[in-house]
Amino acid sequence: MLLLCFCSETWGRGPKDLEQNPAVQRFRTYLRIPTVHPESDYAPAIEFLQGQAKEIGLPTKIFEFVPKKPILLMTWKGSSKEKLQSVILNSHMDVVTVEEDKWKYPPFEAYMDEDGDIYARGSQDMKVVGMMYLEAIRILKAKGWAPVRDIHVLWVPDEELAGLDGWGKFYLSKEFDELNAGVVLDEGHISYNNSYIVNNEEKAVWWLIIQATGETGHGSLYFDNSASENMFKSFASINAFRDSQMSLVRSGEKPLEEVVVINSVFLKSGSPTPDGFTMNIQPSFVEAGFDLRIPPVKEMGHFMNKIIEEEWAPKGRNMSCYFKVKTEDETGEIPSTTADDTNPWWSLMEKAVSKFNATVSAERANGASDSRYARMRGVSAFGLTAIQNVPFLIHSHNERMNGYEFLRGISVTTEVVNLYGSFSGYTKSNKAVL
Repeated sequence: MLLLCFCSETWGRGPKDLEQNPAVQRFRTYLRIPTVHPESDYAPAIEFLQGQAKEIGLPTKIFEFVPKKPILLMTWKGSSKEKLQSVILNSHMDVVTVEEDKWKYPPFEAYMDEDGDIYARGSQDMKVVGMMYLEAIRILKAKGWAPVRDIHVLWVPDEELAGLDGWGKFYLSKEFDELNAGVVLDEGHISYNNSYIVNNEEKAVWWLIIQATGETGHGSLYFDNSASENMFKSFASINAFRDSQMSLVRSGEKPLEEVVVINSVFLKSGSPTPDGFTMNIQPSFVEAGFDLRIPPVKEMGHFMNKIIEEEWAPKGRNMSCYFKVKTEDETGEIPSTTADDTNPWWSLMEKAVSKFNATVSAERANGASDSRYARMRGVSAFGLTAIQNVPFLIHSHNERMNGYEFLRGISVTTEVVNLYGSFSGYTKSNKAVL
């Protein structure tokens, strides 16, 4: 059984009011569950979340399209007899790996310091968002409020692996169709200056694998078009292109959201030995991986495919490539969600944050989220992390969330859920406006 005691002796002693706040303690409990890749164990997280749902009074279902990759659904039924579209509050349970020796405090201890900063992997990406959803529902239920349309809280696996075994299976399923979704709320960006960044579109993710082959032989010889030589030529071309994109950003000519981002993530070659590699054999095979983020313009996709084919992995140099992930629809498009007053979901979000003397700003996400799957089904999807004024440390060492900002974010999230759940009107043709 999952131990759910709140033990300040082991968690660090932060400000007394935060130590005694039940919402903060529930958040820290969730953070202590290490749903970390590469082998995420979701069972303890599911157990904890089902316990929360039972406390709050939300019935649950579990879908498992891939073994050991559960999707947990919590539902608050709406009162309307009309077939109003539902609201989905989406959160992924998984977190990325950690280098524990680089952390000030253990990354799964949820240590809180004297300033109220809670150190934990997932404290920004994105366990904080999921817990703000649950705390918002707790508050609304305590007030006696009830939605007119169904509100679903969705907990999914493997978003950090492009969502292939989570939303990647779910969005084409009958289970998704049965939810009759009108809008999906998902993770967004840390915001500053009392304006909340809301992601209404994102770049495509291309995880590109390039392979090179060539003759093998003694390290004292030269071979034309060796595997390593050909791969180094590709690296030179890729780095030149990368420098050109970085220059556009550094000069201020274009923001990061409008350029292609490419980074090398692995390189494999050589003949391994127990203590390293054989130093006098030229490898016959070299493989490299690259993470590309492509702006949502179809023409840019065509351009990049041409560069890859002709310069980065040309067959004439004994090279080949494939995509481990390519997040776009069958036409090569990357759908976006309209963020203006023609979309009632956007207008409602503007109204919600205005109650806190704040504004919203629609922006393209540099990273990827599960929102894209909803957009590919024609459903409005917005990325909102209702947190401001904390250092952006997603996927970084010492990722942390301030407890006071967490509580403030709950208030904002509560108002968004309130207005979305209270909205009794229809969108165009009872479908999301895109």
